[in-house]
Amino acid sequence: MKRSLGALMAFSAISMGAQAADLSSRKSSPPYLIAPPPLWTGFYVGANLGGGVPNRGAGGVIGGGQLGYNYQFSPLFVAGLETDIQGSSMSGVHWFGTVRGRLGTTVVNPTLLVYGTGGFAYGGSGGARAGWTAGGGVEWAFAPKWSAKVEYLYVRLSQNEDFGPRRHGDQGFHVVRAGLNYRFDPYAFLSPPKAF
Repeated sequence: MKRSLGALMAFSAISMGAQAADLSSRKSSPPYLIAPPPLWTGFYVGANLGGGVPNRGAGGVIGGGQLGYNYQFSPLFVAGLETDIQGSSMSGVHWFGTVRGRLGTTVVNPTLLVYGTGGFAYGGSGGARAGWTAGGGVEWAFAPKWSAKVEYLYVRLSQNEDFGPRRHGDQGFHVVRAGLNYRFDPYAFLSPPKAF
């Protein structure tokens, strides 16, 4: 009886040790997590409305549309390119447009982009005049594909038409505007349809 009990205990100890060794040899792999795509990366299209005040003359209402692309190259930094075209009731500037780079940060909040912007400007009341623009803004992604922004720009156009080089008659004006953007994937239609 004692021998049987001893043999049973020895067998239990050996089998428990083998199970423990087997468990310790298995390495538990961490679960595979798919990171969501960066919030700000992608194309967008939108509209804006605001006001403009020239250095000379009367201010007025401005409004138009914009098209751009952002690339979020780290959790905190976003770079992009935007072009826009505007109608205006300001004196001396009945329309204008810009092609600008944007560089911003999401350090305050992942859904809040604070950015600076600058680049090429053109416009006038008759023939096109060339110039430059610089400014900044804040954009808030309030939904997965939608964002709202408030932006300030200073625009300076040459007084000479047809993109001439004359500088002494340059015209500058300030722009403050609010806008709404919709972010989209232009290649989504190329994806195969999902099976139901």
